Amino acid sequence: MWGAVRRAPARGGDGRSGSVEKREGGGAVSPDGWPVDLRGVTESVVATLGPNDLWNVAALGLHAPDGPDDPVTARTYGRTRTWRNFTERGGGVVQFTADPREFVDAALTVREEADPVLPDADAWVEVDAIEVDAETRGDVTVRTWALDPVESAVVSERVPTINRGFGAVVDATVAASRLDIPAYDTAELLDRLRYFADVVDRCGGPAEREAFARIDGATGWRATAAERGRDADVVVIADDSDDSDGSNDSDDSP
Repeated sequence: MWGAVRRAPARGGDGRSGSVEKREGGGAVSPDGWPVDLRGVTESVVATLGPNDLWNVAALGLHAPDGPDDPVTARTYGRTRTWRNFTERGGGVVQFTADPREFVDAALTVREEADPVLPDADAWVEVDAIEVDAETRGDVTVRTWALDPVESAVVSERVPTINRGFGAVVDATVAASRLDIPAYDTAELLDRLRYFADVVDRCGGPAEREAFARIDGATGWRATAAERGRDADVVVIADDSDDSDGSNDSDDSP
């Protein structure tokens, strides 16, 4: 379907959905045809082919199936490039990466590539996207898509590690994407960004700090905080744990 996709042997199954294997511990499931286990909302990056024949790269939250006959689903919010390309092209290439900079670029910038698979992707899956639901929230149409895997590959495997800085970067992209949207409290979002910035400064490595610098550059949130008389370097959340409201379950919008 996507002639530009790098092909590699798929991980198990026949490359199609329809079977979900439950895993012990953590509630993860292994949907048939997918290269990774999924649980709750798994953050990914999706490449969709645009009208200019370049691949638009955006953040996409994957909702794990609840039952054995349920598909993996994702949501788009409003008239985004991902929505347009899902509608016109019928699918895309979902990929998984541990590089926080990829998430920032996907969530907060317009990124277009000649190749749909990112160099740092650890795994990818080509999917057909079928709209299965739509609802209106205020002025925004939220569409739910069933994602049916066509072909997948694991490019590299690694032992997972947990870094609070990485999690803070991902959650910060959610807050940053909601700035200046009337439905959200800008002051509260700025407070969250200050908190996440502090976590990255204390717990993140070079990649996480570079990723957060990209958030600064893409949104200008520190200047907005200064204009509102809120010191971007003062953390107002006393709790030393992550207080975010969950994963970003949209593509490149709130």
